[in-house]
Amino acid sequence: MINFLNLEYFLVAAEELNFTRAAKKLFISQQSLSNHIANMEKEFDIELFNRTTPLTLTYAGQSLRDRARQLLDLRDETYRELADIKDFSIGQLTIGLSHTRGRVILSEILPVYKERFPHIDLKLAEGNSSELANDLIHGDVDLIIDLLPIRAENIETVPICEEEILLAVPDHVLERAFPGRLEEIRSQLSAHVDLKLLKDCPFLMINKGNRVRTIADEMFEEAEFSPDIILETENIETVLALAIKGMGITFYPRMFISGHSDSQDKISNRLGLNFYSLDHAKAHGTLAIGYHKGHYMSQATKEFIRIARKTI
Repeated sequence: MINFLNLEYFLVAAEELNFTRAAKKLFISQQSLSNHIANMEKEFDIELFNRTTPLTLTYAGQSLRDRARQLLDLRDETYRELADIKDFSIGQLTIGLSHTRGRVILSEILPVYKERFPHIDLKLAEGNSSELANDLIHGDVDLIIDLLPIRAENIETVPICEEEILLAVPDHVLERAFPGRLEEIRSQLSAHVDLKLLKDCPFLMINKGNRVRTIADEMFEEAEFSPDIILETENIETVLALAIKGMGITFYPRMFISGHSDSQDKISNRLGLNFYSLDHAKAHGTLAIGYHKGHYMSQATKEFIRIARKTI
C-alpha cells in the first residue's frame, strides 16, 4: 500500500542526496527520515540508496524517484478535482506572465475575477517567455499569458487579443545619427520602418529568452545587420525609460503603452520618443493563455480563461 508521506520524504532525500539536508528541508530529524526510508526499503524489499559518500541512488531508487513525482502529482490533481466537484468555494490559481504584462492585463481581469470568486487564492509567477513555458511544463503554474506561439510541448492555447510590437525611437538618437535631418528621417520612419536605416544607431534590448527580444533578433537577421546593443536588461520598463532619456532605440509592445502613466502622444510630444509601426508580420501577434493539456484543469482556471476572453 502506497504511503504518500513516505514517498514525499523519499523524493526530497532522492533530490538532495544528503539525509541531513533533506531532513532540515522537511523540518524533521535525520533519524525520523532514515526510519521512513528504511520502512520503504522494507516494504519493497530492495535498497533504494547506496550508503556511500556521497550518497547515490540505486537503480531501484532512480526508478522510484521518477514514479514518486508522477504519483504525487496525480494525488495533488485528484484532490484539486474532488475539491472542485464538492463546491467551488475555495481553491488556488497560479498565473505566469511578465511583470509589465501583468500590470496591463491583470488590472483588467483580476478585479472582475476576485469579485466573483473571492475565496480563490491567487498567486503570480513572473518571468520571461522561456521561464514561463518551463514553469507550465513542470506544473509550477496553472496557466501563462504570453504571445503566440508558446514554445512548449503539450500546451493548449486560447487567444485573447491582438498585440503589436512597436519601434521606439528617440529624437536625440536621430539627431546624433542624422545631423540636420530629424524631420526627414522621422517622416521616412512614419511611412515605412527600414531597420537598415538605423544600423549605425545604438539599441537598448531586453534579454534573450523574452519574446519581444526574439522577434527583434529575427528582424535584425532579415535586415542582415548586427545592431549596436549598448545595454541589455530583463526589465522592459528600464529600456523604455532609457529610450526616453535618448540613450538608444528599443522595441516596445503597444499594449504596454495603454497601461503607462503617459499616453503615446504625451511621450512623443513632451519626451521626444516616437513609436513606429513595423511593417513585419512578426511584429503583429496574438496574446494567448496557455495551459498544460495533460494536467487537470481546475474550475478556477476555466473561469479565469472565460473572464479574460470576455474582458480583454
